[in-house]
Amino acid sequence: MVNIAAVARAAAFFLPALVAAQSGVVGSATGFAQGVTGGGDAAAAAPSDVAELISWLEDETPRTILIDKEFNFLETEGTKTATGCRPDSNTCPDNGGQDAINEANWCSSSYPSVEVTYDQAAMEGINVKSNKSLIGVGDKGVLRGKGLRLTGGVENIIIQNIHITELNPKYIWGGDAITLAGSDKVWIDHNKFSLVGRQMIVTGYDKAGKVTISNNEFDGQTEWSASCNGEHYWTVLVYGADDQITFAGNYMHDTSGRSPKIGGADGAGITFHSVNNVFETNKGHNFDIGSGAEVLLEGNVFNNCNQPITEKSASEGGTIFNTPSGSESSCSSALGRACQANQLTSSGDFGTYKDTSVLEGFNGAASIWEATTAAEAASAVVANAGIGKIGSGAASSEGASNSTMKYRRF
Repeated sequence: MVNIAAVARAAAFFLPALVAAQSGVVGSATGFAQGVTGGGDAAAAAPSDVAELISWLEDETPRTILIDKEFNFLETEGTKTATGCRPDSNTCPDNGGQDAINEANWCSSSYPSVEVTYDQAAMEGINVKSNKSLIGVGDKGVLRGKGLRLTGGVENIIIQNIHITELNPKYIWGGDAITLAGSDKVWIDHNKFSLVGRQMIVTGYDKAGKVTISNNEFDGQTEWSASCNGEHYWTVLVYGADDQITFAGNYMHDTSGRSPKIGGADGAGITFHSVNNVFETNKGHNFDIGSGAEVLLEGNVFNNCNQPITEKSASEGGTIFNTPSGSESSCSSALGRACQANQLTSSGDFGTYKDTSVLEGFNGAASIWEATTAAEAASAVVANAGIGKIGSGAASSEGASNSTMKYRRF
């Protein structure tokens, strides 16, 4: 027999979150992107087709754009057959490897040439202008075959509850899901990324600015792996000249590299706060930290990760504090709280990095993610990261119902 009272209670709990998802942004950003408003009070509206979606994202009007269905860009700009290459990384040709499109003459003369046929829509994302909120409805919001580009000085943008997928996954340089290169005040929350040819998120040589990347699922399962192991290699690349990034509550799984890669480019100047993320099943490496990067790692979970941080990270010129045991209180002055220890299970060496000068990068931050223990994050993040889950108890987003992860304002 159906328990009518129980059904009513469930409806009362979930309906407000569903209505909120259908009418606009759920919660608000914390961390470095605190204060971002996106389209603000603009009336929420759903575009009818890909042309209208592009038009709304690329105009100068503040907008709250609802993605209430799949927008399929495949073949909307045609396909192209060209000469690409087979890089040395592809040790399993025609059996799960990735060949490469010769983007920007990337292919070395030593690489054998191969014919590649790819979808052109994925090669460059939609150019998103300032003051936009792009919000998925329930679990229906999908962008298939095209990503998003935030460049040229755009700011105040929210991307929430969207699945970006199928960007020429067979090929290196097949397409990036989200590009930040000349932006500021960006909140990327509760999205899913899968089956991309290149990066799921990339910040270019121009600054990304103040960014919060929270509660997303980075799904690396693929039939075309640069590592020839069924895991996507090109995951998150942070190169920007002036990047302040809060990376929190994300679930990154079945990846094999750049998970994430931070710094190493000329002119890079990056503060990166990785807190309460779950990294799971990585046969390659997770953190790869280079020059120009200042990285705080706390309260993260590594499950079945071969190399949570690369050995070369110790000598590449980056600055790292990974909360070694007994050092948790070192954060108190800068963050207003102790740091949380990281948790490793069936994983490789995490090293000991205790340069507390990293914490100077948080001076003047509008808000700091209030970390939970790694043990708490282990279950909460996997349950709540990704699409179709906003308002269901996920993250440190002010105003989200049943929030289990909190933040601290200054």
